[in-house]
Amino acid sequence: MSAPLIPTPLTAADFAPFGDVIELRAAPDKLINQGMCGRHHDLARLDFSDGRAGISLFDAKARSLPCTIEMVERHPAGSQAFIPISGTPFLVLVAEDAGGIPVNPRAFVTGPGQSINLHRNIWHGVLWPIGAPGQYAVIDRIGAGGNLEEHWFADPIEVGVAGVAGAARDHSGRPGET
Repeated sequence: MSAPLIPTPLTAADFAPFGDVIELRAAPDKLINQGMCGRHHDLARLDFSDGRAGISLFDAKARSLPCTIEMVERHPAGSQAFIPISGTPFLVLVAEDAGGIPVNPRAFVTGPGQSINLHRNIWHGVLWPIGAPGQYAVIDRIGAGGNLEEHWFADPIEVGVAGVAGAARDHSGRPGET
C-alpha cells in the first residue's frame, strides 16, 4: 500500500490546473451601491457545452479525515462551482487525466472564505465537508444528456490528515492571496 495522500491548504496557484479558487482579492475591482459594496468581479470561468447555468443547494453530511477515496467523477459538458454557505471546510480531491483515467491525485482543504470552480472534464472527488455538515450553493450545467463520468479505483486512495489544521484555521476574515 502506498503512503497516504496528504491534503494541503488550497491556493489559487496550486489549484489552477483544475479550476478556480473563488475568494476575495486584496482589493475589489470596483465599488458599487453608492460606494458601500466592493465588487470582486468575474472570479471563476463557468463553461458549458450546451444547456444553461443552474444554481442548486447541496446539504452534505459531515465526514472526517483520514479517509479512503474509492471513486472520482468528472463532468465533460460543464464546469461546477461549490460555494459554502455554512463555512465548513471541505476536502477537494482532483486528478489529472491520462487517456480517460485519473492519475496524479492531489488533495486540498479549503480555508475560510474559499470556494472552488472545477473546470469542465476535471476528475474530482465527491463533496466532503470535514468535521461538520456543510451546505453549499452549486452552480453547474442544467441540460439534456449525460454529464457524469465515474471512475472507481482498483486501489482506493488513502487521504491522511497532515496539513489540515493549517488549512482550516481562522483567517480573521481578511482576503487571501491569489
